[in-house]
Amino acid sequence: MLNQILSSYEKFGYKFLVFAGNSNEAVERRYIQELLAYNIEGMIVLSHTIPSAELASYHIPIVTIEREDQYTSSVNTDNYMGGVQAAGLLYKCACDILIHINVNVPESTPAHGRIQGFLDICSERNIPHELLLRDLGNTYEDNLKALRKTADYLDGRYAGKRKGVFLANDTYANMFLNSLIRMHGSLPDDYRIIGFDNSPISSEAVIPTSTVGQQIDKIAEAAMEILVEQMNERKKRRPAAPGSPVHKIITPILISRETTPIPDL
Repeated sequence: MLNQILSSYEKFGYKFLVFAGNSNEAVERRYIQELLAYNIEGMIVLSHTIPSAELASYHIPIVTIEREDQYTSSVNTDNYMGGVQAAGLLYKCACDILIHINVNVPESTPAHGRIQGFLDICSERNIPHELLLRDLGNTYEDNLKALRKTADYLDGRYAGKRKGVFLANDTYANMFLNSLIRMHGSLPDDYRIIGFDNSPISSEAVIPTSTVGQQIDKIAEAAMEILVEQMNERKKRRPAAPGSPVHKIITPILISRETTPIPDL
């Protein structure tokens, strides 16, 4: 995402100062104050730390991406459709049980749509399912440990059943895949796996992993278009009063790879 935003210079002519707050509110607020001192024209915010109401209080054009956005303009993936696509693909794989592994995402966060889309498809089609919302930790080591425990749990609870597992992102999907391979020597035939994002790790995994692909280039371009439009308005001799936040949704693309083979009918 960052690369796509930075590469927009040729089209839009804006340079960026980039700051990573590492989920530290105090650090991020200090960065913002420093940026405002530079008289920046606008911001694109990916961090989830500072509420949109506070961001809006800075009174400069701001566009957020994939985060709570009640008071700011935003561009997000259609996460709900992504959850529907993932559950639909696992259903086609003739799974006996569908499982979604995620953290407890607040409903105000766009990514919660992945959970809701999954649940709605399971309910509409009367598919047996389980939702595993767990604290998976904040480090790679914690994530891996938690997902190994989850793999152990699913092996025991659903032994002999074909399990369709939808994980919240491709990193989790790759860790889960590797955990199963280490436990069994190969990917068991009773597992089907899909992640989310279409990050490089999904196509480069030891077994290329199915995923719901975010269209990162379109998200970045839409964010720039909204931001530039708002910045240009402010430059007018008589700028229009700020209107309601603009929210744009980008359709995801389902990518089926080797972890979701569909049986012959």
